[in-house]
Amino acid sequence: MKMQNISIRKFLRIICAGTVLTAAAVLAVLYWLTRDSRIVLCGLILTAVFFMWGAVFLKYFQLKLSRFTDSLCRTLDGMMDGNERPHVDYEAETLLARISHRLERLYNTMQENRRKVEEEKAELQSLVSDISHQTKIPIANLKMLNDTLMTRPVSVEKRREFLQATGSKLDKLDFLIRAMVKTSRLETGVIVLEKKPAAIADTLAAAVNGILAPMEQKQITLSVDCPEDLTVAHDSRWTSEALFNLLDNAVKYTPAGGNIHVTVQVWEFYVKIDVADTGRGIPESAQATIFKRFYREASVHTVDGIGIGLYLAREIITMQGGYIKVISEIDKGSTFSVFLPRR
Repeated sequence: MKMQNISIRKFLRIICAGTVLTAAAVLAVLYWLTRDSRIVLCGLILTAVFFMWGAVFLKYFQLKLSRFTDSLCRTLDGMMDGNERPHVDYEAETLLARISHRLERLYNTMQENRRKVEEEKAELQSLVSDISHQTKIPIANLKMLNDTLMTRPVSVEKRREFLQATGSKLDKLDFLIRAMVKTSRLETGVIVLEKKPAAIADTLAAAVNGILAPMEQKQITLSVDCPEDLTVAHDSRWTSEALFNLLDNAVKYTPAGGNIHVTVQVWEFYVKIDVADTGRGIPESAQATIFKRFYREASVHTVDGIGIGLYLAREIITMQGGYIKVISEIDKGSTFSVFLPRR
């Protein structure tokens, strides 16, 4: 039988039986050697005293163990309920104190996990609420247009207008869904950004190609100052996505005939990419909140957009160890600065 499979009570019985047999054997040997009954009597008294103190010790140990077990169970129940922190005596150097110290570490870990779960739950609820809010109006408009086309006679010209409006709403929903898929895949870690040495000029060119058409429609002038041979470790595809979102915002909020200037500078630890425009500018009170998901100022609701571009741009740059700053003044334009680490 393996020792770890023996119960404590059975183990104590074995120890007691072994002790009695050992004491009897020793006393028998002493009597055989000395033939003196007084030595045997003293041996019996000593054995009895030993057993008495052993019994006291075992009783005390059993009581101590029982109290610790009860306390441990109550502490674990309280930890699982999340409303009790284990008591730790930092000055004690006993085994029980070591266990209590580990329990406190476990409690702190559990509390941190609970906090993260609550944050993720709140974030999910916020995301669902934001999606519901963003899709409610386009879907309501689509239903109204569809009902009109299905139930009322309309002219060919009016039908074309309705279909164009329907296409516009569908494009907005498609853009929203694609943006949300990108955001959720980044946030949940489905997509892992891979930083590889690549030319910043190529990344910037890919971003600029996405805004050429709307920029020409508004006759906006674009100038780019970027070293062609500048190579930095970054995820070219997703960094291009972030820069496109900044450039797209610049085009949207810059009036016709305005200017957009992109400058790339090499600093000691970072590469700085400035996207400056001559648009309407951002109030100082809103500059701290423009990077929130779905945030849009009340004064820009007439401009097409859903308020996710800046949020997505910040997430992409932050995941690469960088950050974004904004400097803006009303009616004088804005400058968004992207800082990418050089190493």
